[in-house]
Amino acid sequence: MKFIPRLILCIVIMEILGGLGGYVTAASIADWYAPLRKPPGTPPNFVFGPVWTLLYGMIGASIALVWHHVPAGAPKRRVLFLGGMHLLLNLAWSPVFFGLHQVAAALIILCLMVITAAVMIQWLLRLQRTAGLLWMPYFLWISYATWLNAGILLLNPQLL
Repeated sequence: MKFIPRLILCIVIMEILGGLGGYVTAASIADWYAPLRKPPGTPPNFVFGPVWTLLYGMIGASIALVWHHVPAGAPKRRVLFLGGMHLLLNLAWSPVFFGLHQVAAALIILCLMVITAAVMIQWLLRLQRTAGLLWMPYFLWISYATWLNAGILLLNPQLL
């Protein structure tokens, strides 16, 4: 398979998976999330959708680059496995935070996401530099999301 079809496939799959989180999130915005106290630097709600769409597209492109350019073998399997584990954490966050309203558990998930993303970047930079660079904005965003999640937990003690 040529690169462009792989690229399109990976981006579309990532956008669909990201949309699942958006679906869970939308149901809780008005009634549960809106009244919560938020930390300084919390962006307006309309920012999250476009940012996540861009970041999921970049991760999809990163996966396509690894799939297409990294030769088969243990390093490729390892990075794809860790990426899959990271994606499961990512997919779990929205239902835990917005669906179950378990803000502390969501913070633990985000901390694990930050750690696995940092490892992913290190591994990817060695295997396919552009793929690693594509994860860096995502890493910054989930680090910021960790700040927001922690702030919401601290400012809303009823959530403990």
